Amino acid sequence: MPDVAPGPLAVGLTTALHRAGLPATPDRSVGLARALQLVPPTDRAALYWACRIALVTDRAQLPVFDAVFSAVFDGLLDPADSRGDPTAPPAIGSEPRIRPVPHEPTLERPPGTGSGEADVSLPGSEGEGEESAREVLLAAASTEERLRHTSFAELTPDELLGVRRVVRTLVLATPHRRSRRVRPTRHGGERLDLRRTVRSAQRTGGDPARLIAARRRTAPRRLVLLCDVSGSMEAYTRVYLSLLQGAVAGARAEAFVFSTGLTRLTRQLSVRNPDDALARAGAASSEWAGGTRLAAAVGRFVADHGRRGLARGAVVVVLSDGWALDDPDDVAAAMARLRRLAHRIVWVNPRKAAPGYAPLVGGMAAALPYVDTFVSGHSLAALEEVVAAVAEEGR
Repeated sequence: MPDVAPGPLAVGLTTALHRAGLPATPDRSVGLARALQLVPPTDRAALYWACRIALVTDRAQLPVFDAVFSAVFDGLLDPADSRGDPTAPPAIGSEPRIRPVPHEPTLERPPGTGSGEADVSLPGSEGEGEESAREVLLAAASTEERLRHTSFAELTPDELLGVRRVVRTLVLATPHRRSRRVRPTRHGGERLDLRRTVRSAQRTGGDPARLIAARRRTAPRRLVLLCDVSGSMEAYTRVYLSLLQGAVAGARAEAFVFSTGLTRLTRQLSVRNPDDALARAGAASSEWAGGTRLAAAVGRFVADHGRRGLARGAVVVVLSDGWALDDPDDVAAAMARLRRLAHRIVWVNPRKAAPGYAPLVGGMAAALPYVDTFVSGHSLAALEEVVAAVAEEGR
């Protein structure tokens, strides 16, 4: 077992994983450190499983995780690089230092790592040793970084499958709003809870011996996603549907798709199994790969669902390139009605990333004055802007 304290070990390993392309966050680092403090691992296998449970969220991440884990605990990378020491050598991933691989036959190899190297193929693993492992690690990190910035329309089917798994894990968290409901509090309430105070006074013969204060509750704003599944959006639709499925399952969002009509898919996408959810969504809608009636779709959403409460005070995300068969004046009128109901409108247009793109005419130009945030969302890195825009407090 490496003699490293839980905190630095967790920070160092998380940093190395993050630089290799895995979504390792500070929260997961803290969780791993707490787990190692509560149940100190007795051998390398126990340490491996503790780290894997705390830091891996998808089976597709296992090859990179195993490669980084082996590199760190075989001595190819130093987990102490992230301890904050200003005199420390360059950080893990930027200038990894090569060290001789210690031969410790008594150490138990972690499950899933084979002979101690990564599960991914290591060319010449016996002869080239740590140099080959380092090259594989850097190659894996480079591939992850390239996928983060590649447009969804340019991915191969295998790459697209991996990206969709990552997209499903994105957390779309809306800002909180203050509810009309109140809850009693002992620490400086905003108002006197008259009903609870009178009820308490009944137990003391009508004497209000105790004044009960109350504070208004807070709750996350509703999230509504409207996804354009017309022919012009086909290259992005499969990834966006994974985003919708993750939002419905994790954030209780409302999901709709539109083309020449509008279809509500919340119930179909709420199934825990992503593949089943997408299959049920595909069977529920006949709107795929047709033309776009943007004004009609937004107008129908407002009339059938928005006014009844779905859009009131909600964060509404529209995923569309704005190419519509409708008159731009009709698009503007529909967006104006939606704007009066929603808290914020985030528009995700993958065409925005194209060089020289400018929404000067058509449906996109008509809708833009009613949009709070306009982002591209054409790649994994660009979807981070969508996550930030959804979480923004706004007006």
